[in-house]
Amino acid sequence: MTLDTLTKTWRGINRENRFHRLAVALLLVTNLLTLAALLRADRTVVLVPPILEGEVNVARDRASREVKEAWAIYVAELLGNVGARSADFIQQALEPLLAPPLRAAVMEVIGEQVDAIKRERVSMHFSPSALSYDPATDTHYITGNQVSIGPGAQPVRHQRTFEVRVGFRHYRPVITHLDVYPGTPRQPEPSSS
Repeated sequence: MTLDTLTKTWRGINRENRFHRLAVALLLVTNLLTLAALLRADRTVVLVPPILEGEVNVARDRASREVKEAWAIYVAELLGNVGARSADFIQQALEPLLAPPLRAAVMEVIGEQVDAIKRERVSMHFSPSALSYDPATDTHYITGNQVSIGPGAQPVRHQRTFEVRVGFRHYRPVITHLDVYPGTPRQPEPSSS
């Protein structure tokens, strides 16, 4: 081995070492940036529940329209199908779903209705027949027929609409708007511009 070959090889090894040190430092920086982005990222959970047709997304503070629609229908059916025996259960099941600003007022009204249902031994059955959606307000309108039956009385049938707005907080559904009224949906008129 000659001194010239040794010197060239030694310089080459030193250059390669410097290059590798720089590459390792660059990889360390990119890994730290990736870790920071991962820690700050909002996790999205992809679900395919049996009541839905395809994939839906639920993130920390939002969800796809199909998930909100399913929850709106669930709330409408929960409130629309009530009897003297199930009234307390329905009240307990609905309370954790309500947004804090809505909870006190809705629970007061439901409490009064639960007392009336128990006192009069009435049962109500709701069959949804139409679903509409207003994207401007993110509101679901569930319309259907409700039948009220009391002891010794003929069944009373009427059309009823449940107006429900569903949000998500910490991956949980939260009802942010709830209105129930007779008749068809009271959707806002589209503005003509």
